[in-house]
Amino acid sequence: MSDSPILRDSNVVNAQHWHWLADDRIQCDLCPRYCKLREGQRGLCFVRGRLDNHMVLTSYGRSSGFCIDPIEKKPLNHFLPGTPVLSFGTAGCNLACKFCQNWDMSKSREMHTLADQASPATLARRADEMGCRSVAFTYNDPVIFLEYAVDTANACHESDIRSVAVTAGYICPEPASKFFPYMDAANVDLKAFSERFYHQLTGSELGPVLETLQYIRHETNTWLEITTLLIPGENDSQAELEALSQWVCEELGPEVPLHFSAFHPDYKMTHIGHTPQETLSRARRIAMQAGLHYVYTGNVHDKDGDTTNCHHCGTPLIVRDWYQLQEWHLDANGACPHCGTSCAGVFEAEPGRWGARRVPVRMVP
Repeated sequence: MSDSPILRDSNVVNAQHWHWLADDRIQCDLCPRYCKLREGQRGLCFVRGRLDNHMVLTSYGRSSGFCIDPIEKKPLNHFLPGTPVLSFGTAGCNLACKFCQNWDMSKSREMHTLADQASPATLARRADEMGCRSVAFTYNDPVIFLEYAVDTANACHESDIRSVAVTAGYICPEPASKFFPYMDAANVDLKAFSERFYHQLTGSELGPVLETLQYIRHETNTWLEITTLLIPGENDSQAELEALSQWVCEELGPEVPLHFSAFHPDYKMTHIGHTPQETLSRARRIAMQAGLHYVYTGNVHDKDGDTTNCHHCGTPLIVRDWYQLQEWHLDANGACPHCGTSCAGVFEAEPGRWGARRVPVRMVP
């Protein structure tokens, strides 16, 4: 928790998911940290805290910046391929990952870094004006700014623009039911498959993340993909990769795409080297042998690991090079043209043509 003072301004709004305790503190019920706060205190996430005897969100309508990305960068390979997505984040995070690769934003405790502002209506309008098919809540975890994200998703849906959550999935069941049904797609970081890793390297627990994954997959219409960042010597053993892959296949289904991403030294883990290409390729083989239909490698140049193949006959369906679509062979129904097997995902008749561009943008009120 933080004792940094909370000042009431236009970006501070009353938040949901909390209750009073007998000792005159209030407990935040958004995530399994259950931060217990006295007047003026902030939770570990930094953007939720207690003010005037109420839980508040202090980053509503504020962002560290806006950028148009390829949807494949989230990464989402089976959700509107080739289309541009308006991406933004705020500050803070409810995890304490020692390997955070967006630490300048997620670990920020300086609210003045949130220099850009945009209302939900402005975000929806600008996304439409710039030809984006979706808006992504990313860079830091959107569950901590749930109220802002849900309001933005609703505004976007009125303009036929989809909403995407990039999240670690560390959220309690009741707020999850108020968040994910508004998301058209989600990429969830399954950071490892051991409680040791979650406890020592993220300051959290694995169990709630698995519950979130099951909830999204079985109780919402949200398109789900999963990313695991492979850190040498920490979560890349044969046994752990087999256990993770088998759990995803058995509990979520073989059609859920799984991305294995390369680690680079950052934040508090600069002493560990980059993930070798062979580690990613080995992880991909293990996951496919476990029965998963769509397994990808990320943060490396690996055309095979970027390509979507028909899981029945092996025909290449979407050939990628980094974030650039090079070939598109799905038919109008999203099926393999060779054998007719459906490819799981959310597809349109034609792919987008945004390419690999990354374009920073400013919001205009």
